[in-house]
Amino acid sequence: MNRMKVVVPQPPFFPPGCRLLTEKEVSKSWRTLFKGAEITEDDLSKAETLLDELRPESPLRHRLGGELEELRRIATASH
Repeated sequence: MNRMKVVVPQPPFFPPGCRLLTEKEVSKSWRTLFKGAEITEDDLSKAETLLDELRPESPLRHRLGGELEELRRIATASH
């Protein structure tokens, strides 16, 4: 009898060796990213990438998501 090995993925379904940043790392990178006076489209894109590093249910992700919306509004209004 030929048996098949069944692999059940474990949450959060990231490939082996893939590591998300910690909330502390994301927070530090976020502060560094927006330390300058001018907010560029590249900065906003990097911020989106940082948010993707956090778990969907993370309170920090929700807070920074709101900040990103506000920063995007400010950047759009100033151009």
